[in-house]
Amino acid sequence: AEVSTQSTGGPKHGKIDPDNTPHVGGNTWAGGTGGRDTAGLGGKGGPYRLDAGHNVHQLSDEEKISVPEEVQKAAREMGKKAFKKRLEEIKMSEYDAGRYNSFVQSVSKQIASLKQLAAGLEAKQGDRVWLKNQTDGELDDAKLVEGLTGERNVYKRRGMPEEKGLNMAQPKHLTLLVDVSGSMYRFNGLDQRLQRELELMAMVMEGLQGSESRVRYDIIGHSGENPHISFVNRDLPPDNEKKRLDVLEEMHAHSQFCWSGDHTVDALSQAVKHAASVKADDRIVIAFSDANLKRYFINPKKIGSLMTKDPSVSVFIIFIGSLGDEAEQLKRVLPAGKSFVTMDTKEMPTILQQIFTSTMIQ
Repeated sequence: AEVSTQSTGGPKHGKIDPDNTPHVGGNTWAGGTGGRDTAGLGGKGGPYRLDAGHNVHQLSDEEKISVPEEVQKAAREMGKKAFKKRLEEIKMSEYDAGRYNSFVQSVSKQIASLKQLAAGLEAKQGDRVWLKNQTDGELDDAKLVEGLTGERNVYKRRGMPEEKGLNMAQPKHLTLLVDVSGSMYRFNGLDQRLQRELELMAMVMEGLQGSESRVRYDIIGHSGENPHISFVNRDLPPDNEKKRLDVLEEMHAHSQFCWSGDHTVDALSQAVKHAASVKADDRIVIAFSDANLKRYFINPKKIGSLMTKDPSVSVFIIFIGSLGDEAEQLKRVLPAGKSFVTMDTKEMPTILQQIFTSTMIQ
């Protein structure tokens, strides 16, 4: 981490450099890194994040903490105003086909796979029972007389009460817990983690369109500001491209403008309680994370205990970003079979299929 000896003045957007020249330190230019006061990355005292596509010079956490309380408060208020303005722009703008297609085209094959997976979902299997009047299996003591007279259906065997393809009284319910914390935006230039998460949500919204009778979903976000941000409600899924683009743009905007911090534990706890309250054939929570837990001293065992706390809810975590091998380290200490690490959106339909299959046989 870089170290700055300069004090902060007050938050501001900063000047726009028409040549987009990299700026390190200082407090003049918007989109600089390792500076102070202006919108950028890796600095201190600025109102919100702004990625201009340059290598990031990061100030130390100690340097960031040293920012006076009144400057932090002013920066936070300016960030909230900018976030509100950005949301108004999103809601008022016409549908941008090129922007939305940039998400969808990169996962078009995965969308088709998810549609096929959703169409083939079956009801969760119940308890195995003795199926009687069978032509093979164990001899049924109650059918001894019939057996002596030559009847063939005198056996019993363990199995499901109905054949495969059980109709679901209630659709399956997915709670997709997305990470829209500041680190998702901050490190997107490193490994495209935020871009990947947005593509995943585009895949889910497109792939589950029309399958509401089999699977319904909520998309809930969490960040350092809020453990529960509703992006999609299961009763009102986005039914056109404009509404789905709005969801993606709002997620992106929150990650850019939210305050630093982490609410992963509270978010997961609330998501599990939320899922448990829903009437469904099966309740599944899938949390997406960039594995940035060590910085906030979050014990992975706490996450693990939440994942197994409620037997009526199946909880999984998919790590879509990592600094070094942090994601793999977390996977090793979390409940077996409940976590995945992927840096490739193309692997998601296979992971989702594994999740659905594992919940059906529990």
